[in-house]
Amino acid sequence: MKKIAVLGFGCIGKGVCRLLTEEGSRLGGKLKYICDLRDIPDRPYGDMHIKDFDIVLSDPEVAVVAELTGARRAAFELSKKALEAGKSVVTSNKEVVSAYGPELLRIARENNVSYLFEAAVGGAIPLIRPLRMNLRTDRIESIYGILNGTTNYILTSMERGVPYEEALSRAKELGYAEPDPTADVTGLDSCRKISVLSAFIDGGIIPPEKIPTEGIENIPAAALDGAAALCGRIKLIARAERTEEGVFACVRPCFVSRDNMLYNIDGVNNGITVKCKASGDLLFCGRGAGSIPTSAAVLSDISEALYGTTEPLDFHIAEECAGRPVSRRFVVSERPLNGLSFEAYHSGGGYHAYITSDDTDECGRIIWASEAL
Repeated sequence: MKKIAVLGFGCIGKGVCRLLTEEGSRLGGKLKYICDLRDIPDRPYGDMHIKDFDIVLSDPEVAVVAELTGARRAAFELSKKALEAGKSVVTSNKEVVSAYGPELLRIARENNVSYLFEAAVGGAIPLIRPLRMNLRTDRIESIYGILNGTTNYILTSMERGVPYEEALSRAKELGYAEPDPTADVTGLDSCRKISVLSAFIDGGIIPPEKIPTEGIENIPAAALDGAAALCGRIKLIARAERTEEGVFACVRPCFVSRDNMLYNIDGVNNGITVKCKASGDLLFCGRGAGSIPTSAAVLSDISEALYGTTEPLDFHIAEECAGRPVSRRFVVSERPLNGLSFEAYHSGGGYHAYITSDDTDECGRIIWASEAL
């Protein structure tokens, strides 16, 4: 039976080890090593716990390495060494994939092994595999949606009257948010994920630092109330789409109308819409945060790495992120915006809410504004 090594014994690493112990025989693979430089209290897996990664590299029984360290450069170096040693690598590390994915995919091809990252973009949601296999003959026009379960949970709670700080604290208690939630609430986590997904449009991973990104820290209650009054909701949306100038990508809170498929994505769930030329709009949704849902996606990749025959993807780093004008806006103001044409309007609670295609220069009156989907 082929053997598996897990690098990192944090939240996801523990979940993967648990599932491998429970489901390993069904996968046809067996957990052999858990490599972590830290001292692991009580060593729950006994002699499987090691600190020397060279033991993994030199063991011919190990066919798959699950890189779950949460590091960046060190994780890249470990993944590179494993691939060069003829071992497939699976990861949940979207930061590494967005920065070094093309290079690691090239090394995987050269060594006839796999580099897989289903868990890096949608938690438990099977998204990468459908994009890579089922939709490879279709033309993907855009990929957009809710890619962070933590922020979606916070926004759902705020809609119910829970203050931002309290909602964030509760997300930490439930294990949805990291002790340092900065990457979640600032939109950086979603940015790294859409960076990876952008490559399925034309093969180029747009570097996260080139993607315009906004978070949810400064959304006022009036915006959430105004959106509800206009039959919509505020969601943190990551988007990549094909334009005449290239692929455009961004992350920002947006007004999502009731007729949009993402409207009903609540709580910790993620929802991603893939717009295809032939297949139309396809919605992928499910749990987007938590140890076990993400670990399930890692196990799916381990299974494919053990017995799959799919050739690694051929991605490159995109030089630029294309621009794109905003065609519809959701605007909340303290006072009426004179001369503004609109398709929807609500007044009440000390604010005015609009859906409009107009620009406005009355910035002093605007409480908050966003794109309207």
